Amino acid sequence: MKKFIYSLAVLTLAGTLSFGAQTPGGGISEEMLSTIRTGYTGTAAQKAAKNALARNSIATLSYNSDNAAMMDTHFSHQVRTSGITDQQSSGRCWLFTGLNVLRAKMIDKYNLGSFEFSQNYNSFYDLLEKSNLFLQAIIDTRDQAIDSREVEWLLKNPLSDGGQFTGVSNLIMKYGVVPKDIMPETYQSNNTSQMATILKLKLREYALELRGMKVKAAGERKVEMLTEIYRILVECLGVPPTEFEWSMYDKQGKLVSTKTYTPMSFYQEYLGEDLEGNYVMVMNDPTREYGKVYEIQYDRHVYDGENWVYLNLPIERVKEMAIASIKDNTALYFSCDVNKYINSSLGTLDLANIDYESLFDTEFPMNKRERVQTFASGSSHAMTLIAVDLDENEQPKKWMVENSWGASSGYRGNLIMTDEWFEEYMFRLVVEKKYVPADLMKMLDQKPVMLPAWDPMFAPEE
Repeated sequence: MKKFIYSLAVLTLAGTLSFGAQTPGGGISEEMLSTIRTGYTGTAAQKAAKNALARNSIATLSYNSDNAAMMDTHFSHQVRTSGITDQQSSGRCWLFTGLNVLRAKMIDKYNLGSFEFSQNYNSFYDLLEKSNLFLQAIIDTRDQAIDSREVEWLLKNPLSDGGQFTGVSNLIMKYGVVPKDIMPETYQSNNTSQMATILKLKLREYALELRGMKVKAAGERKVEMLTEIYRILVECLGVPPTEFEWSMYDKQGKLVSTKTYTPMSFYQEYLGEDLEGNYVMVMNDPTREYGKVYEIQYDRHVYDGENWVYLNLPIERVKEMAIASIKDNTALYFSCDVNKYINSSLGTLDLANIDYESLFDTEFPMNKRERVQTFASGSSHAMTLIAVDLDENEQPKKWMVENSWGASSGYRGNLIMTDEWFEEYMFRLVVEKKYVPADLMKMLDQKPVMLPAWDPMFAPEE
């Protein structure tokens, strides 16, 4: 007993001394700083790291040379598609990805060579609809204090060119699509930051005006505001066509047809599927209960459209649907935390690509759940999932996505990821209902749990 009391007294004294090393408010005292400084003792390894870091990037020095060989590029199952797109300096990965899923279908169905939908056309209406979404939300919340959490979030996020799949489905079902040569890219569509700055400045200005108006007057004024936004968009992106002539050529360059279309008639003739009713959005978010449906407030592109509604699932169930879709030659909308452990020159996503531990002589032990909880990881980029390599037991070894960073990036414009990387950094997948098992479809009958717009997992994919 005496030994126990003595030990307890020593521990208590040590704790008191340790706390006393800080300032009373928890700051760093001179005594505490002296202890902290022992973290660097000037060993040969520490000096070598310090000297190297003074002249080189962390990415360069943490490159794992033991993993420098190119990953095997064979895939047991791959979707038939052709060409690589380039979003350039814009945040439109979500749109490129959605249109690339449809492009793969069109190329395969009609035996086309190169073909691309106009991203600029749908971007135009995306920015117009987002402007309306913001302005109407400001009208809806005009009775709230300007520093309320919801109004503050709206004012911080009036508009961006990032987004997710419901933007693809709602915009196309409302405005249709056009071939890229009908409404090509402009400098502003490829380099969106300055245009976005101008639009956000106008929208915030309009928000202050609308907050002081009654509903009817605010609605009328909103139309005038959107008319000015439309003019700015036309000057930056061009006039979106309402009717156009287009000639189809097959893979051999033979003319198949020349017809006049509207954007909606073009979509209905060549694709025609119900994008709003034919797809299920799933997610692997280990911070929330699996088997539950969630909805994110304001996570939509069109005011009267759909919020992002998803079914949260274990990663094994997500893989099951992805494999079924790829085996049936159907590409998928896929999003992940793309910049983690990437080898950009080889185009690989592999946990062994980067070795921060050896460089800094420390460990980074957080798992996926802990990284999400602490804002260390989240969905940031959308790409088109087009291939999987299965072993003899039908288990995935690696995956491949078609990216939208140009044909010269990565592996011929694609990124190849190990299955281990897929598990750690994949988050969202959009699947056609025919590939979703019955037990998962039944889960979608639940009333979604509404999550706030500021939830950390739901920043726009760019």
